[in-house]
Amino acid sequence: MRRLFALLLLSLFSAEPLRAVQPDEILPNVALEHRAREISGGLRCLVCQNQSIDDSDAPLARDLRILVRERLVAGDSDAAVRDFVVARYGDFVLLSPPFNIRTLLLWAAPFLILALGLAYLWRRSRRLVVPAAASPLSDEERKRVDALMQDERAG
Repeated sequence: MRRLFALLLLSLFSAEPLRAVQPDEILPNVALEHRAREISGGLRCLVCQNQSIDDSDAPLARDLRILVRERLVAGDSDAAVRDFVVARYGDFVLLSPPFNIRTLLLWAAPFLILALGLAYLWRRSRRLVVPAAASPLSDEERKRVDALMQDERAG
């Protein structure tokens, strides 16, 4: 029984992540299927937002997977297929958008936020008031403190 439980546990942890690709979508040509998986792994599901179309069960993702495979069977290159999908849906469909003038803010935002945070901390640290060193007591103040101390002791 222990052996069966261990085998079941091992099979759960070693299972390959399930993909949403349906059996009827898989191309008979292994090389084309590999290219299709590479391309669809880099395309965002527009319904799920942070999932590739390869991992999504959404109907739109299925349509895009089929479209990618149809374009590959028609003889398009990987770049041509990506360009075709981007032309229809924009740069948002790419899971890692290209670096260009339209996506400059997207790529620069983390560095801008870091710079603003560091500038804020620097300015805040400069504003901290450091207490001045205590000045020594004058003779008159010392006599008064001594008198108060004697009164306290006599109490």
